[in-house]
Amino acid sequence: MGNPTLPPVVVVVVLLLLLVLPATTCGADADAGGGGDAEEFQIPRDGRVLELDDGNFDAAVRAAGLLFVDFYAPWCGHCKRLAPQLDEAAPVLAGLSTPIIVAKVNADKYKKLGSKYGVDGFPTLMLFDHGTPTEYTGSRKADLLVESLKKLVAPDVSVLESDSAIKSFVKDAGMGFPLFLGFGVDESLIVEYGAKYKNRAWFSVAKDFSEDMMVFYDFDKVPALVSVNPKYREQSIFYGPFDDGAFLEDFIRNSLLPLVVPMNRETVKMLNDDGRKVVLTILQDDESDENSPRLIKVLRSAASANRDLVFGYVGVNQWEEFTETFDIKSSELPTMIVWDKRDEYEIVEGSERLEEGDYGSQISRFLEGYRAGRTVKKKVSGRSPTLLGVNAVYILIFLVAVLLVLMYFSGQGEEAQRPSQRAHED
Repeated sequence: MGNPTLPPVVVVVVLLLLLVLPATTCGADADAGGGGDAEEFQIPRDGRVLELDDGNFDAAVRAAGLLFVDFYAPWCGHCKRLAPQLDEAAPVLAGLSTPIIVAKVNADKYKKLGSKYGVDGFPTLMLFDHGTPTEYTGSRKADLLVESLKKLVAPDVSVLESDSAIKSFVKDAGMGFPLFLGFGVDESLIVEYGAKYKNRAWFSVAKDFSEDMMVFYDFDKVPALVSVNPKYREQSIFYGPFDDGAFLEDFIRNSLLPLVVPMNRETVKMLNDDGRKVVLTILQDDESDENSPRLIKVLRSAASANRDLVFGYVGVNQWEEFTETFDIKSSELPTMIVWDKRDEYEIVEGSERLEEGDYGSQISRFLEGYRAGRTVKKKVSGRSPTLLGVNAVYILIFLVAVLLVLMYFSGQGEEAQRPSQRAHED
């Protein structure tokens, strides 16, 4: 009897599974690997990425207060692309006032070590804070990685005692995250949110400051919580009530995103934690279109007056994979929809397309129509842009593939028994 061949349906399902699964990590084996005796050693401070193994890993964790580890496999393409980013970030991190040492472990070779920390894909990144590991899932680009790690090891809320301390805090925070500066705000009122949103923003309270700071940050009384988003050059102020956690958290959560969100993979992921619907403007090109800056400026004004909604924009040329999930023709661009961030969106009757000219009036009519319920609901076509929807598809395809493979090999077992049965009958 010849070698069994898989039926076409099984082959098609398996290929489909391989195509749609996201290539963010490479698979890991679970076999046991090498060993070695632990040795104490000094962590070098020259900014090199350390190569660790199961013989010196525990010693490195003990020696370094903060150790950032890349569990990689030599054959993994994502790991190869990450390596130069780590080489670039390592000396910057090592030079911080509180140094972060970067290291890597060949977890394909030292499988027991990878298994100990739950490594099931490559690369897996972990920050060991005085021996306690936390998986890192942020940006892997060198400059953003540095800012993210600086944020993770910073206090939940920094206490600033002078104008110079405020300036240093803002400068050191960089451009990657929003900042919250509490002037005359009791630390106990925001420490909960400093811990809750630690991965997404910097928090501080200023105990002593001059009128120059009040002028610079444009507030005229205390207590005041100033939100600054340096990346988008946006600022807003919350005067209270501070004893009502709901109002305070709403202000913080709404300030984590810019007034008008440029849609990309990172911001879509951030939107998953926001309960608001998205007023999404779809353009042909959000960079080269000469009308885009003017339209976005009007959207920013609309967003300020409608904080119960998130306003965002995306260009077809910038992210076609995302925009094609909405049934929008190129002749209808630019257009606006209201998206629930899952598998449904609404178009407003009579406001299907934004005509060049008075964008303000058109956007006002769109919002009036939406709030009045003059909408048509549609389903997102193809894969849902949300992470939850995509994962559900992957899980379903995986289960179907496993079921088909099991059914196939079960059939092969029955087929193998039939020749002997026929021979007995003969």
